[in-house]
Amino acid sequence: MIRVVTDSAAGLPADIVEELDICVVDLHVMESHGKDGAELSTSGLTALELAALYGRQMERSGDDGVLAIHLSKELSSTWSAAVTASGVFPDTVRVIDSGTAGMAMGAAAMAAAKLAQEGASLDECYAAAINTLERGHTWVYLNSTEELRRSGRMSAATAMLSTALLATKPIMAIQGGKLEMVGKTRTQTKAFTKLVDLVASRAEGNPAFIAVQYNEDKVSARRLEDLLRLALPDSSFMLVPLTDVLSVHVGPGAIGVSAVFS
Repeated sequence: MIRVVTDSAAGLPADIVEELDICVVDLHVMESHGKDGAELSTSGLTALELAALYGRQMERSGDDGVLAIHLSKELSSTWSAAVTASGVFPDTVRVIDSGTAGMAMGAAAMAAAKLAQEGASLDECYAAAINTLERGHTWVYLNSTEELRRSGRMSAATAMLSTALLATKPIMAIQGGKLEMVGKTRTQTKAFTKLVDLVASRAEGNPAFIAVQYNEDKVSARRLEDLLRLALPDSSFMLVPLTDVLSVHVGPGAIGVSAVFS
């Protein structure tokens, strides 16, 4: 049976990981001590780590194959390490640059893993993951741009604007694998209204899969989910906390919305 691998940037809940038998490898979260006290940072996985992981998963697959879906290559070195590692297993380990982060990536792993459980081939699982990623989109509401600016994960144009954004509640989107600003508002309420409008206009009245991911502020995330439910009544929803590897970069109070449209 094909094995599906993803990394912790997907933010998949533990029950889904278990149910669909997805292998999730943790990206590194490190603590350093600077003049402002302890600071968290992240680093990608190495080719050596991934080659060992893929080898174990190949054994588990009975040599059927491994599909690896990783964080956008614009946001992490993990994808390039994955490509190097997959060279050890020509034709049997396929690596996908998700071009995104969060549950848009998680949804691709879920789609591939469901097919794998039904006995699908590596090509079929790959096609399902790509199709899901092409229909997916991720937005992030930020309480502050400070963590993102420090981590260098903004596009250069947005980073230039970041000092002008200090008093605003920006909305970012992952476009071309990078975080770009798509809206700035003065209050959380206005930000949520804008977010709902962005998601609903992309859905064009059709049902979608929507995952709301939050860093610490579950109450606000639930309020945003309720607003999205009103706008997209026939859609399926998931409310999950952001994983450490993402929350380090977006800061407290950030809320991500990943959608896969029909």
